[in-house]
Amino acid sequence: VLAADERLEKVVRSGTAYATPDWAYSIHVELTRLEPGRPYWYRFTVGGAQSPIGRTHTAPAAGAPLDKLRIAVASCQQYEHGYYGAYRHMLDDELDFIVHLGDYIYEESWGVPPLVRHHPQREVYTLDDYRAQYALYKQDPDLRAAHAACPWFVTWDDHEVENDYAADNSVNGDDPAWFHERRAAAYRAYYEHLPLPRSAVPFGANLQLFTSAAFGDLASLTLLDTRQYRSARLCPPPPGGRKEPMRCPALENDPGSMLGARQEAWLDSRLAIGRAKWNLLAQGVVMSHIDEQPGPGRRYWTDSWNGYPASRQRLLDALGRHGTPNPVVLSGDIHTFLVGGLNAKPDDLSTKVVATEFVTTSISSQGLAEARVEAFRQENPNLVYGTSAHRGYLRLALTPRRLTTDLVAMERTDTRDTARSTLASFVVEDGVAGPVQA
Repeated sequence: VLAADERLEKVVRSGTAYATPDWAYSIHVELTRLEPGRPYWYRFTVGGAQSPIGRTHTAPAAGAPLDKLRIAVASCQQYEHGYYGAYRHMLDDELDFIVHLGDYIYEESWGVPPLVRHHPQREVYTLDDYRAQYALYKQDPDLRAAHAACPWFVTWDDHEVENDYAADNSVNGDDPAWFHERRAAAYRAYYEHLPLPRSAVPFGANLQLFTSAAFGDLASLTLLDTRQYRSARLCPPPPGGRKEPMRCPALENDPGSMLGARQEAWLDSRLAIGRAKWNLLAQGVVMSHIDEQPGPGRRYWTDSWNGYPASRQRLLDALGRHGTPNPVVLSGDIHTFLVGGLNAKPDDLSTKVVATEFVTTSISSQGLAEARVEAFRQENPNLVYGTSAHRGYLRLALTPRRLTTDLVAMERTDTRDTARSTLASFVVEDGVAGPVQA
């Protein structure tokens, strides 16, 4: 039942959907002809049991005047590493929606002891395995409450399938046909357990995830898929080898793509017609140029956009070619807060800044060594802020004149009841690319 009031007295829609075991008893209800730009409340009834009342919100009509928007950005929630207190605090932020950038689950156990909670299995492979992993993560009451509080937009990174995979290329060197089947199982479980439309229903190992949404005349949100279509990674570590930044001269002539030809063409068309005040690009991995070799020479972590420089250059060129207003990239993956400007040529800081990137830290996953992040900053002045010492999320407030981003940090993750603080705030002014600390 869907209602126009939180007591569910003004019912505007009701109906029956059939949950079946072949889709893990999940349903994906999509309603049309609702009033734009307003909240609704809903509840499910199964037999004699009723769900808690949830709240959702319709987007304003396309092009309609909108004076503010509030968003939280989350990523990387390894269940074993801590509780999800960040989601508890999001409930107080009066959000319009939450964007999750991937690593909603982790397919394997890892981390420095002591771990707070535990996976039943060391690693998951089959459809039943992945389904059980989502069920485990959904036991967290703060995660469930956040889903019930407002709409979510989701994209994935790697751990929804396997660490650092690229299309059908397993980082462990698994047979591509075998890994294709594993990916199909993982994609099906992802669709079953997350708020995706029917148009995203997977067929085998294919799931249409990239999409866009508009919020009046104020903002456009484009969600990208940086895993399913990407080219095989150049200069990967050997299977079972240490995963570290690489010297990779082959990147200078890299013809590969992070997004794949079809998604690149789709994104180019979206950027060509987008005229919202703010254009948010939400995706899994860091886009900023980060040279991890102190002094002369270059060394890159090639699983990020740094491993796909030609693909990144095509995207940035498209932003300039189409004059996309106020592009802001939202990224995750590295369990670190990073803030920086994206130059027209990412490795040439003499070129103009054409976009801003905000990288959120993890909800719970353990972070990089702080010394490594500080080395990023020293070697890459395009990064204006960075710290891996905190778990938390980004909180964005958009108005026609500016976008303000707060880096919200949790005091601890070994308990559900934790305090939070704002580490820093950054402002992007309308028409001026690049972040300024507030």
